[in-house]
Amino acid sequence: MNFERITHPAPTSPAAREEAIANPGFGTVFSDHMVTIGYDEAKGGWHSAQLGPRQPIPLDPAASVLHYAQEIFEGMKAYRHPDGSLALFRPEANARRFNESAKRMAMPELPEELFLESLRQLLAVDGEWMPTVEGGSIYLRPFMFASEAFLGVRPAKQYKFIVIASPAGSYFKGGAKPVKIWVSRNYTRAAPGGTGAAKTGGNYAASLVPQAEGIANGCDQVVFLDAVEKKWIEELGGMNLFFVFDDGTVVTPPLTGTILPGITRDSLIQLLRSEGLQLREEPYSIDQWRADATTGKLVETMACGTAAVVTPVGTVVGPDGEFTIGSGGTGQLTHKMREALVGIQRGERDDPHSWVQKI
Repeated sequence: MNFERITHPAPTSPAAREEAIANPGFGTVFSDHMVTIGYDEAKGGWHSAQLGPRQPIPLDPAASVLHYAQEIFEGMKAYRHPDGSLALFRPEANARRFNESAKRMAMPELPEELFLESLRQLLAVDGEWMPTVEGGSIYLRPFMFASEAFLGVRPAKQYKFIVIASPAGSYFKGGAKPVKIWVSRNYTRAAPGGTGAAKTGGNYAASLVPQAEGIANGCDQVVFLDAVEKKWIEELGGMNLFFVFDDGTVVTPPLTGTILPGITRDSLIQLLRSEGLQLREEPYSIDQWRADATTGKLVETMACGTAAVVTPVGTVVGPDGEFTIGSGGTGQLTHKMREALVGIQRGERDDPHSWVQKI
């Protein structure tokens, strides 16, 4: 599909852009352009790909997304490599997961190559928004929503696919320091047969109240337990978990349909196994977590996701008390895996799995 390019009438000046990307934080600064592609069942599917100015989206008050929540998104980063080039990390995996989310939400699938081309098109014009702060990246947000104006419970027949870009610094203030986790006892993120494996906004909306509860108790993130027995650890509000034991083995909760299949999670599994470590995907309970941390059997807990990459969990807090993982600091394996993954993403280490795609 050919992309129509629409000239930006008033792009950000170089001086203003440099000021904006000097220390952008996360998710509050945006580049000049966006990609838009329409979908219309009556027109045969996907049509009208455009690269143009980032601007408000015209939306009818009866748009299906506002009433029936057909909406999905992805999160990924572009990195500046030492040779000056831009690169993406496993973007084809994001494209596949985007389509898995689309199928679960009764939305049309987007051809993977069109997904990838939309990223290339946007970075071609907004690559200069790469932050100058250490560890900076361009966070890319592809998303799709139902735009058809109607009231009635059925899949929409019209959709918009859009990609925006946001210069990003560190996800957590102060960098990758150990985080404190709140155990949510009153709320669950997803239930069997639900939308837990889809990257859809409703899952994140459901996490906001327990996340606020965690922050009120001095924590950085919330961890959810399963919806049936309320004992098995699933994931954080936006990250997957790994548990490292004193015998060198590692456990991560299995993908049972209630956990988002994280791309960083999958990458860590491959890296850990390439290190010769025994990794098991099996259920792990909150009671086991506490007991193993207390006895010293559990030495590290890692949280991982696109935004935070790999982050150590230092302390776990809940209504029934708290416990510390290891010394409460960053464990050796957590540090090693973060360095390995970041090194590959930024082109500073070998890429044996061919995960990196140059732009």
